[in-house]
Amino acid sequence: MKAKQLSPTVSVSSQLTLEDVAQAAEAGFKTLICNRPDGEGPDQATFIEIQRAAEALGMTAHYLPVIPGQLEDAQAADFARILADSPGPTLAYCRTGTRSTNLWALSQASTTPADALLIAARDAGYNITSLRGRLLAANPDQQTSAAPSADPASTSNVPSTVYDVLIIGGGAGGIAAASSLLARDCSLNLAIVDPSEHHYYQPGWTMVGGGIFKPEVTQRRMPDVLPKRCKLIAEGVESFQPDQNRITLCNGQSLQYKTLVVSPGLKLDWGAVEGLAEALGRNGVTSNYRYDLAPYTWQLVQALQGGTALFTQPPMPIKCAGAPQKAMYLSANAWERSGHLKDVKIQFNTAGAELFGVQDYVPALMAYVERYGIDLAFKSNLVLVDGPNKIATFEVTSADGSVSRMEKPFDMLHVCPPQTAPDFIRLSPLSDAAGWVDVDHYTLRSKRYENIWGLGDVTNAPNAKTAAAVRKQAPVVAENLLRALRGRKNQREALYRGYGSCPLTVERGKIVLAEFGYGGVLEPSFPRFILDGTKPSRVSWWLKERILPPVYWNAMLKGREWLAKPIYQDEPV
Repeated sequence: MKAKQLSPTVSVSSQLTLEDVAQAAEAGFKTLICNRPDGEGPDQATFIEIQRAAEALGMTAHYLPVIPGQLEDAQAADFARILADSPGPTLAYCRTGTRSTNLWALSQASTTPADALLIAARDAGYNITSLRGRLLAANPDQQTSAAPSADPASTSNVPSTVYDVLIIGGGAGGIAAASSLLARDCSLNLAIVDPSEHHYYQPGWTMVGGGIFKPEVTQRRMPDVLPKRCKLIAEGVESFQPDQNRITLCNGQSLQYKTLVVSPGLKLDWGAVEGLAEALGRNGVTSNYRYDLAPYTWQLVQALQGGTALFTQPPMPIKCAGAPQKAMYLSANAWERSGHLKDVKIQFNTAGAELFGVQDYVPALMAYVERYGIDLAFKSNLVLVDGPNKIATFEVTSADGSVSRMEKPFDMLHVCPPQTAPDFIRLSPLSDAAGWVDVDHYTLRSKRYENIWGLGDVTNAPNAKTAAAVRKQAPVVAENLLRALRGRKNQREALYRGYGSCPLTVERGKIVLAEFGYGGVLEPSFPRFILDGTKPSRVSWWLKERILPPVYWNAMLKGREWLAKPIYQDEPV
C-alpha cells in the first residue's frame, strides 16, 4: 500500500488488496472510501471483500464509485459528508488515486482556496489542474494566483507531444499490437496507456483452478513485459475526443495522437448478480475469472468429497466462452481421480441453449458430460447468490418463453460473471449501441474514425474473445494502421477472419482444441493427421501446459508472429 497524504486527515492510494487493508489499519486509518467501481480490473477485490476485511479490523468502509469522466458535484458532496460523519484519518482509493484526489478537492472547494488544493494534490503526485475552474466556482470570493506548478508543462492541458500511435490498454491486445507495430517500424513514437501494475496471462487461471499452475506464474510486472521503445503512461482514460485526435486521462492531462488503438479488455460485472460480490471467496463461492480467486477453486475441489457443485455461464458475450466448462471438467476429473465423483452432483447452468457454439466439438464434450454424470441445465441464468445459506437462484426460460425462478442449494458454486464493455468505453463515441467498440469485423478499423482501430475483448467483432484471437488480430491492426499512417492507400488491407481458439481441458492430460473463425468455420493450426482438435488429445494438453505460456510471453508479446501472419484482400485462406 502506497498512501499519499492530501491533508492531515485524508490520504489516497491506488487499488487496495486485502493485505493492504491490514496495513491501513496498522497505519492508523479508521475509515476507507472506495471510489472505484467493482470489476474494472482482473485482480480487483470487490468493495464487499474490502469492507468485510476493514470491519474485522475495526475500520469503517464506504462505497462511492466514480466512472471515469462522470465525476459529479453530488458525489463530491457525498465524499464531504462521509469525511464529516466518519472517524479519521481516512484513506480513499481508486485505480490510481486520481479519482479519489479529485473528489477530495471538490469536497473541500467551498472552504479551501483552489490554489491550496491544487498544491496539496501536486505534492502528493496528482495533477488536477483540469478541475481548477470547478474549484474556483465553488468559492468565487477567494484570492487566486496562476495555477501552481514547478513544471508548467505538467499542468498544461495542451499536449506537448503528438504520438504516432497511442494504445489504450496494456493487456494481451495492447502489448501484442505495440510489439507488432514496433517490429515493423522501430522509429514509431508509441505509448501504451494503462494504470495497472501487473500484466496477467489470464488463460492460465483455468490451470490454477485445476491445481496445475501456481498463480504466480501467470503474473508479471507491467514494465517487464512492454516492448522496448514503448512508453508506459500509467493512468486511466477519462474520455475520448476522436474529432480532435485526443484523449483525456483521469488526471486531467490530454494526449494527442495520429492513430489510436483501443484494447482495454472488458469489465467483469460482479454486481449484476445479486449477492455475488458479498459471497465471493467464501461459503464455497469462487471463480477462475479472477487472479486471487482461482486458487480458492482448487481448495474447494480438494475439500469437496460429496454434495452439489454448480457451474454457471451467463449470456454472451464473455471472454473465453469455454472457460466455465473447463473449470467443471477439471473439477470433475479431480473428483474422479480421488474416488469422490460418485458422491458429487455436478450441474452446468448456462444461459445459452447449447453446450458449445461450434457443433463439431460437441460430441467430444458430451462424452465427458456423460462420463462425469453432469446435469445440463440450459437457459438457466444465475441472478442471485445467498452465500451464508448456500443457495443459488436462477432465472429459467422454458420452451414457451416464460421465465421462472428456481432455487438450487450448493456446496460449491463456480461463477462466470456477466461481462460488459468498460464504462469509459461504453459511454464514449467509439462504441456501438451495446457499448462495444464498433469496428469493421475484418480490418478492425473503427467504423466511424479512420485513424482508430480496436482489438481484443472490447470490440463488437463476433469472434471468440480469447488470447488466441488477439494473436491473429495484432498483426492485422499493425499492417492496416501503418498502411494508413504512411499513406499507402494502394497497399492491400490485412484481414482478420475471426480466428479464435479454446483449449477445452476435459481432463488432466487431455484437451479438445477448438479452433474456428467467423460463422463457426473450423480453422485448425495443424493437419488432422498431426492433431485432430475435435477429439481429446494429449498433444493438445502438452501445447496448453508447456508450449502456449512461453509462446505468449516470448512470442506474442514480443511481436513474433508464428502461425499468425496476416492474410490480405483477395488472398486465399
